[in-house]
Amino acid sequence: MNGFAWTALGIVAVLGFWVLGAYNRLVSLRNAVAAAWAQADEAQRRRGEGTEQLVAALRAPLADERGALDALWSAQAASARAAGAMSARPLVAANALAWAEAERHLGAAAARVFALAEGQAEALAGNTAVAEARAAWAEGEQRLRFARQLYNDAAAVHDEAVAVFPTSLLSPAFGFPAAGRL
Repeated sequence: MNGFAWTALGIVAVLGFWVLGAYNRLVSLRNAVAAAWAQADEAQRRRGEGTEQLVAALRAPLADERGALDALWSAQAASARAAGAMSARPLVAANALAWAEAERHLGAAAARVFALAEGQAEALAGNTAVAEARAAWAEGEQRLRFARQLYNDAAAVHDEAVAVFPTSLLSPAFGFPAAGRL
């Protein structure tokens, strides 16, 4: 082999190792996004249990407002379905958008139920089941807020790696899309 062949072989080897390293970094970042979503999914599931407790505790005291409780329950179910789609493919931006939209509807339904409960504050004052259910829901919401931030941070790092040159040339070829935000 002459000098040109050795130089060409060296350049090909360096490029090959760079591609391998870039691919491994993208896989690592994709896994970090999936792990962050798993935490958000667990927090969402726990908050769903808190929602179930809340609806059960408020069924009797807010019997006249059954529609609001049903809307909260329905919004929780929609959020759980969207979370299931996110769990299957956490890097699909449309899934993240659908889950965020379901969460907005759930937040609005919960705000309505909490406002109705505040209107019945005197009647609910001694009800420990309602107090415990509200506390469980609030704790689940706090955990979910934290987990959502972790996911968004992991997705931002992933998206930056996907977007910067020269990795941006490889990410479409290897199937690494930009992640959505929650």
